[in-house]
Amino acid sequence: MSEISLFNDRLQHFHVNGVDIAARVGGTGPALLLMHGHPQSHAMWHKLWARLTNRYTCVAIDLRGYGDSGMPADEPAGHEAFSKRTMAVDAVEVMRCIGCETFGVLAHDRGARVAHRLALDHAERIERMMLLDIAPTLDMYEGTTRGFAQAYYHWFWLIQPAPFPEQLIGSDPAFYLRSVMGGRHAGLAPFTGHAMAEYERCARHPHWAHAICEDYRAAATIDLEHDRADRGQGNRVDCPLRVLWGGKGVVGRYFDVLDLWRRQASQVDGRALDCGHYIAEEAPDALWVEIESFWPSGD
Repeated sequence: MSEISLFNDRLQHFHVNGVDIAARVGGTGPALLLMHGHPQSHAMWHKLWARLTNRYTCVAIDLRGYGDSGMPADEPAGHEAFSKRTMAVDAVEVMRCIGCETFGVLAHDRGARVAHRLALDHAERIERMMLLDIAPTLDMYEGTTRGFAQAYYHWFWLIQPAPFPEQLIGSDPAFYLRSVMGGRHAGLAPFTGHAMAEYERCARHPHWAHAICEDYRAAATIDLEHDRADRGQGNRVDCPLRVLWGGKGVVGRYFDVLDLWRRQASQVDGRALDCGHYIAEEAPDALWVEIESFWPSGD
């Protein structure tokens, strides 16, 4: 199936929650929300889009601050504009705009962290959820070792006070993007020219560097407060959850992914796939098998 079919669907913009969220909508069938990771955009789903839209009504969004979505201006300290709670509301409102009150979620990396918050704050809307290559944020920060910090250096660099990381990233955003993505297991080999051109185009937006830093600053501050509050109240993910991670990646090397999710969710299964971090682009066929078995009848 064509790997560029995603780019043939019209890019739409939804003004929700005080920000414009860009999305591509395609297909027929049960609703499925797709959310991407860092430092990418919704273009990361292009190798699966034709198969997904043949079975589902797919809504692939750009998270606020990424891709073609809006990038909120500076605000007082607190990073609330990029909290996963705020970003989860963005997603809910986009789905409501297209008439989807309940839906499944397929999400990678940063998008998967938004999805985790979605399942806690908007449990009644989430039917099933598949998360790619993350452990819970709070556990990853609290379980940080030297090896993890070295491998995921960007977690700790991007949270430094502005404008230090912004200035360095902004001097050559394409170099930053290629360094982060190419520094993983498979290098830049999994990424098609069309997709890389999209990632680099979006990274050249003058506010992109600040937005991605704010995403990580929120994750290291307000998001942890929200996560601790939920754990203190005994809140868990109640929908069926499948977690997949790259067997050659960092997360599974330093964390017991399945065990950590079983502590935070009621119905969990999952496994490592034979790839690194960028599962949808490194191992789209293996991921498709998981999607079909997780939503066996398309619901």
